Amino acid sequence: MNKPLLILSLFVCFNLSAQSETNSSTIFDKHNEVKLGVIKILAGPIFEGTYEYVKNRNMGYGASLLVNFNSGNDYFENVSITPFFRMYFDRDEQYGAKGFFVESFLSLYSGDDDLDYNGDNIDQSYFDTALGFALGQKWINSSGFVFEVKLGVGRNLLGEAPFEAIFKGDFSIGYRF
Repeated sequence: MNKPLLILSLFVCFNLSAQSETNSSTIFDKHNEVKLGVIKILAGPIFEGTYEYVKNRNMGYGASLLVNFNSGNDYFENVSITPFFRMYFDRDEQYGAKGFFVESFLSLYSGDDDLDYNGDNIDQSYFDTALGFALGQKWINSSGFVFEVKLGVGRNLLGEAPFEAIFKGDFSIGYRF
């Protein structure tokens, strides 16, 4: 009578341990990333947060939100939303969606320009969009912490801004979950 009970309990224990191993997720099973731009937040109170959905080992897409909390500084954006698409080119497929990447983006942004009109300073607000490309490198560890470096340039499409091109870039830290 004890043998069937012992066999049943061993079967249940092995079954539970096998399920816990298959349900444990690796970093490759995680598809969501959030990141914070470090240089912009330290240089002036400029918040830039990024969300990226990692579709597979070779590509991801997401959006960045930038808010300039000090409109008196010389940064050209007050608010921007920048959706992007990335392709990753790393041969090591241990974690996926890491290493060297190429990004295309569309930045929708607004800002203020100080004009000097006959000795008077006039603030002129503008809204513009820019289409551009960026290059970068992303590192990720097995715990999910992310470090990223990115630099890019975009061409203004509407001609409302006082310049023809924008530059994007930052060091970012984040987490994949």
